Amino acid sequence: MIQGTSSSVGKSVLAAAFCRIFYQEGYLVSPFKAQNMALNSFVTTTGGEMGRAQVVQAQAAGVEPEVRMNPILLKPSGPTGSQVVIMGKSQGNVTALRYHGEYQRMTWPYVKDALHGLLDDFEVVVIEGAGSPAEVNLKSNDIVNMRVAMEANSPVLLVADIDRGGALAAVVGTLELVEPEERAMIKGIIFNKFRGELALLQPALDFMEERTGIPVLGVVPYFKIRIPDEDSVALNEAMEKPSVASAEQLDIAVVRFPYISNFTDFDALLDETDVSLRYVSEAANLGKPDLLILPGSKNTLADLRFLHESGLSAQIQDLCKQEVPIIGVCGGYQMMGRTVMDPLHTESEFEEMRGLDILPMVTEFEPHKHTVQCKGTIISEHGFFKACVGENVAGYEIHMGRSTLDEGQSPLFILTSNGESYTDGLQAGNAYGTYLHGIFDNDGLRTSLLGWLWQRRDRVRPVEMSLSQAALRESAFNELADLVRQSVDIERVRAIMGLDSEAMSKDAKGLNDSLEGKNRVI
Repeated sequence: MIQGTSSSVGKSVLAAAFCRIFYQEGYLVSPFKAQNMALNSFVTTTGGEMGRAQVVQAQAAGVEPEVRMNPILLKPSGPTGSQVVIMGKSQGNVTALRYHGEYQRMTWPYVKDALHGLLDDFEVVVIEGAGSPAEVNLKSNDIVNMRVAMEANSPVLLVADIDRGGALAAVVGTLELVEPEERAMIKGIIFNKFRGELALLQPALDFMEERTGIPVLGVVPYFKIRIPDEDSVALNEAMEKPSVASAEQLDIAVVRFPYISNFTDFDALLDETDVSLRYVSEAANLGKPDLLILPGSKNTLADLRFLHESGLSAQIQDLCKQEVPIIGVCGGYQMMGRTVMDPLHTESEFEEMRGLDILPMVTEFEPHKHTVQCKGTIISEHGFFKACVGENVAGYEIHMGRSTLDEGQSPLFILTSNGESYTDGLQAGNAYGTYLHGIFDNDGLRTSLLGWLWQRRDRVRPVEMSLSQAALRESAFNELADLVRQSVDIERVRAIMGLDSEAMSKDAKGLNDSLEGKNRVI
């Protein structure tokens, strides 16, 4: 189990690294995190909703994501409340005060069943904690840190972020605040995000081992391998250092809503070298980009009000009149219509709000959440779709609103899910909207979009710039695994886990080749 001295120390990425390492060595591996709080979520093949971090870890492990890997998901919908998702199904909104009590204790049986199910079905389970196990105000109702370690009888590796400073004190303080039986579960310490000469740090590592009696298993250097981020911490960092497009880059702006969700939808654009992607939360910073994207939202009406009050809505409407391309995804798509209604207060305190009036449609929220994986075909021949009409697309939907288009409108896709076919999306001028998350992960569609944007500048985009997202993802996982192998005493980790070192000495490449026929690679 990977636990941390605080949030954002790198637990998720290190868990993904260990998933890939053990997968490379021939084990059937599963990630697990009992409770995740994030607005980045994913839909499984069975229609269950789960946190993106465990999806990334499952991909690193070469297995299909499933809701047992993240039985409890909290999706913040306001300053003091969250939507609670249990085993992939939404249970409605709950205040933080109500959740951290009897409600949270009620979820423990689901956590325990999911955990033991994975322990039965997989050879290795890499468990991730949340925040810190030393948060004494929350400890009595813990379902994600030491209680999980004790239930699984799992050794714990404690991770500290040395880049932020105070890492030694954070480790010692954590060890002092956990109970003696919990401290006994901590079998190793890892320092993450180190910059500098390791020799200069060695005296501190020696002190740490002498002071705590727990071995320091490794120091992982600060790295910039492209692994999708779990939450908005990385997004906040990106906004602090906004990118500036060069003459050889497209300027793509994404509106940074207060309740932005699934911002990993745009990771595929970040990977393109001829794209400069920036997040905008103030009207003064919007400018005139090559493409404007309105992303998903966990509270569509609250974020729509933000657009109106900030002055962004008027600017977006002006850009639309200037024929600047605009793409809305899920909540952003809903905002582009004439009206958004929430009569049952499914998502917010508002009942109705005027939209941006860019797309000819209205949206009304319903109690039932639509969560499906889907595949389909591009049917629109307008704009950038003309170059990829007839191509296949895949993605997933997570929304509670139903959009009704005006008569005679042309959709973008024909999608199929659970044996049912339906249309999705809408176009008006250079404005496009869709409920399909992951739209930019489709290589053909993304390549057509970027080529079209360059054509609008009277430029031709080189064909060699097209990238494969699947290939990039696999390369990043392997690079991450190599880095952690070089930085952490993996043999000692195996010994702590009770794994057979002799079995681990098998040639990893040969094992991976033999696994291709067992559907372990996705």
